[in-house]
Amino acid sequence: MGSATKLNTNGYNNNNNNNISHDSGHARLNELGYKQELKRDLSVLSNFAFSFSIISVLTGVTTLYNTGLTYGGPVSLVYGWIIASFFTMFVSLSMAEICSSYPTSGGLYYWSAKLAGPNWAPFASWITGWFNIVGQWAVTTSVDFSLAQLIQVIILLSTGGKNGGGYEGSKYVTIAIHGGILLLHGIINSLPISLLSFLGQVAAFWNVLGVCVLMIIIPSVATERASAKFVFTHFNSDNGEGINSKPYIFLLGLLMSQYTLTGYDASAHMTEETKDADINGPKGIISAVGISIIVGWGYILGITFAVTDIPYLLSENNEAGGYAIAEVFYLAFKRRYGHGVGGIICLGIVAVAIFFCGMSSVTSNSRMAYAFSRDGAMPLSSLWHQVNKQEIPIYAVWLSVLISFCMALTSLGSIVAFEAMVSIATIGLYIAYALPIFFRVTLARKRFVAGPFNLGSYGIIVGWIAVLWVVTISVLFSLPVSYPITIETLNYTPVAVGCLLLLILSYWIISGRRWFKGPITNI
Repeated sequence: MGSATKLNTNGYNNNNNNNISHDSGHARLNELGYKQELKRDLSVLSNFAFSFSIISVLTGVTTLYNTGLTYGGPVSLVYGWIIASFFTMFVSLSMAEICSSYPTSGGLYYWSAKLAGPNWAPFASWITGWFNIVGQWAVTTSVDFSLAQLIQVIILLSTGGKNGGGYEGSKYVTIAIHGGILLLHGIINSLPISLLSFLGQVAAFWNVLGVCVLMIIIPSVATERASAKFVFTHFNSDNGEGINSKPYIFLLGLLMSQYTLTGYDASAHMTEETKDADINGPKGIISAVGISIIVGWGYILGITFAVTDIPYLLSENNEAGGYAIAEVFYLAFKRRYGHGVGGIICLGIVAVAIFFCGMSSVTSNSRMAYAFSRDGAMPLSSLWHQVNKQEIPIYAVWLSVLISFCMALTSLGSIVAFEAMVSIATIGLYIAYALPIFFRVTLARKRFVAGPFNLGSYGIIVGWIAVLWVVTISVLFSLPVSYPITIETLNYTPVAVGCLLLLILSYWIISGRRWFKGPITNI
């Protein structure tokens, strides 16, 4: 990796650095043409904490554990995580290198503009920015809706379970809970950045501690445990979805891992509030992904050792209504102690982690909206990039909350439509991740000016591997997940992403190309 001593040889201005601030991120922001409007108060730990909290292995693995069990079972869970982690690290390394050169809140779309060159800059930043911000809104929608569903399951188990007369809330109750969660996240994100920084660090600590506690307690309490042979070699091909090809099933099982390992662009969006961001922003991205990979695999192993009956865990007739991990937790304690209170408490640990995940997601959303509107790309841009006395982009915070709630309202009409919309959370975001990397290894291959963190001569090959991986998962997650294909079983992911692309291009052709010139400096 490159060292900080390369500052002087890669286009950085020492005089500017000394005259304006001793903070290299502050100086670099000024060189890029932006005023320091947000409070630069985050340490590298805080920057890492926001991305780590959004990745939140407790959120992703818990939410999509059913998918992993259905498509391949333990083999997909254990080895799928390793494969997805390996290639995700290439994406994060490439993003970290670009972040070091361009440490601005705009993140991905700003990178695309600079790397695509003056002729393509407006269009490149437009496409990247809209995929990024819509993908982020979809992430917040998905995370907070998952928490609302988990709260419903906790209430169900606390009142007797599905077979014991427990309370099962309607879809309207779920939406109401979802709205309440978003309201809390909006209030928290209206607080000063110093408090958000503290909460972000608490969230990171909670995720690590929660994983360590659950991966030890659950298999220890369980009276029936899986063997090592089952955990590392059992392949579940009995998915009930009409798919028999083992390689195909395994590839579908990668969804759980890849869905979890996303959202780490938050470190880039927080760079204008991070000290020495050209160094600490990249560190935040890489450390968030790296530590998530380690603790995530531990969590998967710990829970899977408590899995003995996959069909029962996936059955909608179990006590948790088909929520696999909730059933694992509940049964472990009930069989040992005669009641499942301990399991419900363990679900509470996960719920708190998901709450923190949604909180950090709104933080990242608002910073992206702030930067994108600062450059005039959004309707009513002059409103969304305003900051209050606490130096918080307050209107952008509540815009993110409102749009995420509106996206969740589709679940009232059709769960298929809702799932299609939130599928943008993975594919849409990764497209936004891949575009600036693609421009860096093609159009900007010879003129890219590296920052203090760089991959040296390996930057090009790492970038190409990252781009090819994103292309691969975009195809994989667009494939049918059930046969025969009907209106109910069709995978609407390509439809949702295609519609988003059509809207973005139409907006550009009809209006955007006439006035959007890419990132606009304000110095």
